[in-house]
Amino acid sequence: MKATPRKQNFIRMFAIYQLSRKFSFEAIAESNLITYKTLNNWINRFNKQGIDGLIDKTSSGRPRHIDEEKSKRYCHLIDNPKEAGETHWTAKKFHGYLSEHLNHEVGYTTVLRWLKDNNYRLKVPRPWPDVQDEEARNAFVKRLQSYLNDGNIDIWYGDEMGVDGDPRPRRRWAQIGEKITVPHNGGHIRANVTGIVCPRTGEFYALEFSHSDSVIFQTFLDYANKDLKPERKRNILILDNASWHKNKTLNWGNFEPIYLPPYSPDLNPIERLWLLIKAEWFTDFIAKTHAELIERLDKALCWAADRTAKNQITCSI
Repeated sequence: MKATPRKQNFIRMFAIYQLSRKFSFEAIAESNLITYKTLNNWINRFNKQGIDGLIDKTSSGRPRHIDEEKSKRYCHLIDNPKEAGETHWTAKKFHGYLSEHLNHEVGYTTVLRWLKDNNYRLKVPRPWPDVQDEEARNAFVKRLQSYLNDGNIDIWYGDEMGVDGDPRPRRRWAQIGEKITVPHNGGHIRANVTGIVCPRTGEFYALEFSHSDSVIFQTFLDYANKDLKPERKRNILILDNASWHKNKTLNWGNFEPIYLPPYSPDLNPIERLWLLIKAEWFTDFIAKTHAELIERLDKALCWAADRTAKNQITCSI
């Protein structure tokens, strides 16, 4: 009786307890404000199931305000706001649209809960170029697939990454009203990295430089050809369209260059590895000197080079 979290369950158990203490039906019904029929029902449940028979089972609750049919329609509206004459939705805007245009009187908190139940979250849109050539992208993907199907070819992806000594702060959880800070010295310390990764093997190779140009990139190619021992006959290196990647005097050695379609960083999986390195090693890291930044960058690149099995997943095509 004392352990039950619900008052109704306590009353039922207390009624059975009173019966065991020789209380009369009349006294029990009167003291608990119940009818004889209700008391008989409790006794039958107790005789069949014991104490469990007096405890209410979890119910499905009242029917949802937004049923399955409406939910499918609303998901389509959320994904396609232009059909409702909107550029984007907020919870308040969508709640207003339901009541004003669809005559669906539903609470704002219900709309918030529905959005959460359907895996919708507030996100900041990522800037994305709208001048991509879809034909060129599709042709590149088909060409890439033909290379992947050839057992004599390995695909490598190359790119440059810049690392700041005072990177932009990242979001974190904090108490409401709490003011959180990170150090910011106002200086601008920066280092550059040129690297390549092979998604099939997870092999990662990178060198640190002060900047990027055709001379620097040739230096990188020279060291990569010297240090790497490719397993396959052909090694295709996929790069973006930076001017130093297209210098006609470059000596490619074991690599054959292929260039990404313009404005297509999403087709270069080494970008995901750069993001991971920055998140793991440079979140809230403040370098007061260039030497501190280089020391941290050394550890980060060694960490990336040692995680070959995980690089296969991070950079999977």
